[in-house]
Amino acid sequence: MTNSNIPGSCPINVNVSQTIMQALQKRCEQTHETLDHVIQDALAKALEIEHHTLYQVSTSAALVQGVYQGCVSVGDIKTHGDFGLGTFDSLDGEGLMLDGQVYQALGNGSVIQPADTTKAPFWVSTEFEADRTVALEAVSNWEDLCSQIDQYRSSENIFVAIRIDGVFEEIHYRVACKSAPGEDLVTATSHQAEFKFNQITGTLLGFWSPGYAKTLNIPGYHLHLLSADHQHGGHVLGIKASNLKLQVMDANNLVLALPESPQFLAADLSADPTAALSKAEGASVK
Repeated sequence: MTNSNIPGSCPINVNVSQTIMQALQKRCEQTHETLDHVIQDALAKALEIEHHTLYQVSTSAALVQGVYQGCVSVGDIKTHGDFGLGTFDSLDGEGLMLDGQVYQALGNGSVIQPADTTKAPFWVSTEFEADRTVALEAVSNWEDLCSQIDQYRSSENIFVAIRIDGVFEEIHYRVACKSAPGEDLVTATSHQAEFKFNQITGTLLGFWSPGYAKTLNIPGYHLHLLSADHQHGGHVLGIKASNLKLQVMDANNLVLALPESPQFLAADLSADPTAALSKAEGASVK
């Protein structure tokens, strides 16, 4: 998938003053945001366009069927938001996007910043701008966290972007390992790597998706961890924490870019993926 095939991406050429260019470069150096992101953010605010759109590449149903071939580059992903998650070609690790930077959590436990040419088969991005910010005094487990976030969702029918910052007393997460050709999602995640840490500072980032969207995205909560030192990350399975900062953003607009690869075009995506997603997204059975 090239940039010209991605909805919402329109290259433009403009001339700006040297003063503005220097200010843009200084902002990028200070925040590590891409130039595309800084300009889009400034234009959106000037034009009073709300950042409440989710940009998604491919579908959860395609992942269940093993359609993991990369179809969009990290560079393209960065032009569609500053926040999000996904995975990489052949299901090679967990993808995280925070403050405009993309990270790849690998099965060996390390976290890297992939090159802009690195391909992803599935991704969800947005310009994160919180609608509500609250403190969570105590979280006893994953179910408790989900229940508490539920109180700050405004509807069962729109998507929600979620960011949680703080110190996690206990955190349990997994990282998908690179799959063999032809493996479906359940088989591929049956040999996932799992990690547990105590007293780790970081951010949970991700989305809540409505049940009716199960063929498009993972229904319910889907959160990834990125530690503050960018050394640890993955798909969250369990948590215990206190004094967390929760930010939620309602997203009422979904832009969906579908791959044009032979694998996607030939895949049978008619089956209900709910059971397979539930099994694949959980912890391994030891």
